[in-house]
Amino acid sequence: MNRAFRLGIVLFVGLLVSARAAEPNGTRVLRDIEFARVGDIALKLDLHLPATHMRPVLMVWVHGGAWRSGSKSGMPLGKLVEAGYPVASVDYRLSTQATFPAQIHDLKAAIRFLRGHGGDWKLPTTNVVIAGDSAGGHLAALVGVSNGNAELEGNVGTDRTRSSAVQGIISFYGGANLTTILQQSTPHGLSVRVPALDLLLGGQPDAVPALARLASPVFQVDAKDPPLLLLHGDQDPQMPINQAHELVGAYRKLKLPVQFEVVHGAAHGGAAFYDAERLEVVKAFLARFR
Repeated sequence: MNRAFRLGIVLFVGLLVSARAAEPNGTRVLRDIEFARVGDIALKLDLHLPATHMRPVLMVWVHGGAWRSGSKSGMPLGKLVEAGYPVASVDYRLSTQATFPAQIHDLKAAIRFLRGHGGDWKLPTTNVVIAGDSAGGHLAALVGVSNGNAELEGNVGTDRTRSSAVQGIISFYGGANLTTILQQSTPHGLSVRVPALDLLLGGQPDAVPALARLASPVFQVDAKDPPLLLLHGDQDPQMPINQAHELVGAYRKLKLPVQFEVVHGAAHGGAAFYDAERLEVVKAFLARFR
């Protein structure tokens, strides 16, 4: 073996090691996978893949941002990916692009796409758990409790024969009842929610009551809905903790499996929701899916 050939091998191996070291603990991110198109809007997701063995649950992450901002790039569950859980972080049409229920139609299209094409990445699509924070928690809950609702299924995407059902829901400080959220809000909360609801619904909830009810998970809960985990701070000035109480109540009324974790002293979001203690709670919830 001549010297130049040996040097080439050393450089090639070095590049492989560097590329592998560029991702934390060997995890990979496949970015900007188009799952559907609406007009000239391309809807995309990022796949966060574990280093080796995948656990038998696919998580779908829904970002927050008052329905009008945010993106799939802000996915906070990296430690779960390192623990073996693949996560699809999904973009959806924001309320500046389309009013409700476009957001739900897009998310359901993403789930159908993942079921239709997940085999390309060896994804475990039998058990899908949808999770989100803030407005994303609201959307995740609504996706989870509305399986089969024709108004909310929509016709986005090309994988329409696939199921958009999920087997679990995790809401991080999300909304649940748009007909009561303003009455429960602090002045700061109102400064955020009033303009946000105008964009999302095309008007305030009392002006479009039927649409506000359709957009509220508490009114969609039925006996077939999947297990639910909620995490909410008791000092949240923006998303009233009573929103979580209402959804817990709807679940308990039907004796459905629900777990409510109050994060004491926590406001709206922050590291406390994704620390080791809270991630153990999430892992325990996910462990039911085998």
